[in-house]
Amino acid sequence: MVKSIMQTSLSQTAVSRVIEMAWEDRTPFEAIERLYGLPEKQVIVLMRQQLKRSAFNNWRARVSGRQTKHLKLRPAEIERGYCPSQYKPQGANKR
Repeated sequence: MVKSIMQTSLSQTAVSRVIEMAWEDRTPFEAIERLYGLPEKQVIVLMRQQLKRSAFNNWRARVSGRQTKHLKLRPAEIERGYCPSQYKPQGANKR
């Protein structure tokens, strides 16, 4: 039942972006919920459905207990969700 809800409420592009945000160390679950309406538990369900078992297990091990994935656990000096050099400008690799 959860799978059909996920598929109807999010486009494939949105699912891809949620997965990307979930893998990012500095993107908190609260940001995903604010942008896509998916609380942490639903993000976990989505990741379990969309990733291979080994990739899901690696992701869970990576984010479990990570301070930067939860706003309440984050150090106060971390104010941004990503490193300024993380995203390249559009068209940077085009020739």
